[in-house]
Amino acid sequence: MRILSLAVLLLSLCGFPLSALADAGAPERLDLTGNWVGYAALAIFIVAYALVMTEEFTGLRKSKPVILAAGVIWGLIAWSYQRLNLHGLAEAAVRHDLLEYAELLLFLLVAMTYINAMEERGVFDALRAWLIRKGFGFRTLFWLTGFLAFFISPVADNLTTALLMCAVVLSVGGDNQRFVLLSCINIVVGANAGGAFSPFGDITTLMVWQKGVVEFWQFFDLFVPSLVNFLVPALLMQFAIPKLKPTGCPEAVQMRSGALTVIGLFLATIITAVTFHNFLDLPPVIGMLTGLGYLQLFGFFLTKLAQNNHRPRRKKASGQMGDIVPFDVFRNVANAEWDTLLFFYGVVMCVGGLGFLGYLAIASQVMYTDFGATGANITIGLLSAIVDNIPVMFAVLTMHPDMSTGQWLLVTMTAGVGGSLLSIGSAAGVALMGQARGRYTFFGHLKWAPAVGLGYAASIGAHMWLNASLF
Repeated sequence: MRILSLAVLLLSLCGFPLSALADAGAPERLDLTGNWVGYAALAIFIVAYALVMTEEFTGLRKSKPVILAAGVIWGLIAWSYQRLNLHGLAEAAVRHDLLEYAELLLFLLVAMTYINAMEERGVFDALRAWLIRKGFGFRTLFWLTGFLAFFISPVADNLTTALLMCAVVLSVGGDNQRFVLLSCINIVVGANAGGAFSPFGDITTLMVWQKGVVEFWQFFDLFVPSLVNFLVPALLMQFAIPKLKPTGCPEAVQMRSGALTVIGLFLATIITAVTFHNFLDLPPVIGMLTGLGYLQLFGFFLTKLAQNNHRPRRKKASGQMGDIVPFDVFRNVANAEWDTLLFFYGVVMCVGGLGFLGYLAIASQVMYTDFGATGANITIGLLSAIVDNIPVMFAVLTMHPDMSTGQWLLVTMTAGVGGSLLSIGSAAGVALMGQARGRYTFFGHLKWAPAVGLGYAASIGAHMWLNASLF
């Protein structure tokens, strides 16, 4: 949730002389920033995003207000152009933004389908049961869940990773409130930090990679800074973890047939996407959709194998490794986070509309020319603790300021890890507040915000020192 601050900044700029700041790349576009249409569009977006931020309290799913806002904003823009007989300009701009969204949608849909398939095959349940059965102490589990969140989130998304690790913490934590709270904070920080150094770890890194401003392997220059971001608050919090061991030892969970193959196919899909983009100059989404074909064929193979298996299957053994249990790929597609995917549509179209009106040109001038790239990128990270990083990153990519690779990596990292400063700053934090309701809270996280902030500052320093040649 990160564009609200940008919107407030834009509001504050409405009194500026704006006619000179029209989009230089498209001189035929109207500058509507000083017109009632521009003011109305900005107000509509702010109201819609305020509803997004209050989803936890209102129960209104976040996709609904932004989808409606996107339609109204572009309707106002198109009406303004039609009145002046400027046909085709608004349509071309909408198609451009729609293509941006389509690539993001299909890429994420394939990734979510694989995650759902691994969940259906019992991969995550088996991992959780293994961790619990090992009988680790609270401090060991604190570090294990944190490190697993850090290293799983670069492949799976940080939200899924955080939910998985939180399930482990809740299973073993019992009534130990302090352990649950500190472990949840550690998981949120670890998942967000781990997602910052991989193109697949967070939506923002994926957007930057697909836009082509940072190459695939360059993201890994952020590994050490991201690790610093995770380790600094974890080292400070560990001393508050009680030196106790959890009770209980649940039974082992065995993965379903084909689970390891699904994991292998997911890795092959990632390799395909990287290969298509780096060596064939094709969009990464083409490689991801090719990988979806891998999963579809494997699902078909399992279905045929199950049909040909005439051995009587005991109900008790159903779902265990060796028992052929087919799966429907399209059911996994249907179970994707469609509210999130449609939310991305609304955000992309709203921000695209504001950019077409001319507001992003103003923001780029103020933030990246007046403040300087480093100051602007660090500020964007701080704003990401309040509002979502996805619209902010899309806004930055739409502005496309002239920055070095080091600065692009800086804004990619700060937008990702800045959300850890507050529990509401990232999807992982918001989800864990619901999953561990009453034990992981906004104010509980806020108490340790200085430690997280120290990690944020340390990661920026580490990046600027280790990757100085990229600036």
